[in-house]
Amino acid sequence: MDWFKEVLCRLTRMGMEITHLGSGSAGNSTLLRSEETCVLIDCGFSLKQMEARLGLAGVEPSSIDAILVTHHHSDHSKTALRASKNWDSVLHSNLETATRMGWEPMAECRTFESLERIVVSEEISLMPIPVPHDDADNVAVIASNGDGRRAAIVTDLGELTVDLMRHLSGCSHISIEANYDHSRLMSGPYPESLKRRISGRGGHLSNTQTGDALAEIVSNRLESLVLCHLSERNNAPHLAESEVLMAMEDKFVGSIGISRQSGPEFSHWLGQSEPERIIG
Repeated sequence: MDWFKEVLCRLTRMGMEITHLGSGSAGNSTLLRSEETCVLIDCGFSLKQMEARLGLAGVEPSSIDAILVTHHHSDHSKTALRASKNWDSVLHSNLETATRMGWEPMAECRTFESLERIVVSEEISLMPIPVPHDDADNVAVIASNGDGRRAAIVTDLGELTVDLMRHLSGCSHISIEANYDHSRLMSGPYPESLKRRISGRGGHLSNTQTGDALAEIVSNRLESLVLCHLSERNNAPHLAESEVLMAMEDKFVGSIGISRQSGPEFSHWLGQSEPERIIG
């Protein structure tokens, strides 16, 4: 009956896979994959690293259909243009990001407006939601697989806006930053100006901010949650996870994971709460 189990497993996966290839200040990239479509949200590692990480996830770089860059900071945009040319992928960004990166609209990338649906294929569409981040026109991304389930990728913001909260509500999967522990940041060695910038509206989300926001929007539709973009100096995985879970209390019954800099480690499928480990 092994063949039957394999077919059944495949049928339950007919949707969208979310795999963090790595998340942190040294580089970020998230793979969204359906049966026929592969999309990258950000491309912040070297081309060699990107191809190696995709290989661990079982993906040929040439199968990447589209790359969406959330903002121009190098840990999100580093090799996006080179990758799009080498892999014959369509590069997407907003106009501000394209301008900052020196990309030529139409010739090298397709530009989008905030809240404009980007249809990559019949299987995956993306909606960029503007979020506040220091010196960048940054966006969160809501991805839909066409059957009513949605996944959110949210990093590099100092505040969750009303509009973003509305779009997060009802998502089946949320990947969201829990960048710093407030006590560690404030008692740490950073200069006061940097502490203010990190903890300000244009900075990053603390564990407490992330937990409080999720507590507001969590529902029985939320199957899986990944905390990402953790600061190596100002946070720790156990602090982020415990703070967020405490804020949500018993409202959340899905799985929670931590995306680290050295990925990929696991994949989530919409409609499947438990992640699948990636063995490198």
